[in-house]
Amino acid sequence: TMLESFIKQVHPDTPFYSIALYQRFSSLVPMWKQVEAIKKEVEGIMSNHTNGIHLICFSQGGLICRGILSTTQHNVDTFIALSSPLAGQYGDTSYLRHFFPNFLKSELYRVLYTKTGQDISIGNYWKDPHHLENYQKYSNFLAPLNNDTYTPQINDYKKNFLRLSRIVLIGGPDDGVITPWESSHFAFYDTNEKVVEFEQQRYFLEDSFGLKTLFSEGKIKIYVIPGVQHVHWHSNRTVFNSAILPWLI
Repeated sequence: TMLESFIKQVHPDTPFYSIALYQRFSSLVPMWKQVEAIKKEVEGIMSNHTNGIHLICFSQGGLICRGILSTTQHNVDTFIALSSPLAGQYGDTSYLRHFFPNFLKSELYRVLYTKTGQDISIGNYWKDPHHLENYQKYSNFLAPLNNDTYTPQINDYKKNFLRLSRIVLIGGPDDGVITPWESSHFAFYDTNEKVVEFEQQRYFLEDSFGLKTLFSEGKIKIYVIPGVQHVHWHSNRTVFNSAILPWLI
């Protein structure tokens, strides 16, 4: 991959692992199932590198990494999330129209907020700001992770998440897929579809999973990079040089 070649040029002796699971249509497998399978791979890598590792995660992969970071006593130093819908997804995109050609975003809750809808990965983090009660009732991945719905494991999720030394959040207004694009920075829509910054989100104010603690300790770095389309984040040299390379230390 381009990202691997960028890293090898600067850090030729650093081991680089790419986990090639759940690609293309298999990315629709439920999120927790993907988390469990990829976690096994990551745990093997961590056990071989006891000094710590960095995780670079793209798009839906950022949420999978969040699931891993919340459910294991990891030794991840830096979590780099490249345009990931960390606060949820709510938008008409070409990706969505491919799978649900007959539905507008405003209607998708009827499909995704059902037991069957939760068998599709995007249903696990679809966050319709007009139907939050349905989201809280049915979302079995994002809602528990963000403590948007009560989860008995939240203290463990928080303790594990706080093992991180740094979080790097990268996104931009020309992404075209992540909606709102600010979800890549833990911000999201209110009921009027106006973006509310992450510092005003309930899960930040209540420090539900450790975001406020990490922020207050100066461990969160945020990058807004215009001019990058969704599929190009991990192959863009400027993104790598400005937002990823400084933290591969």
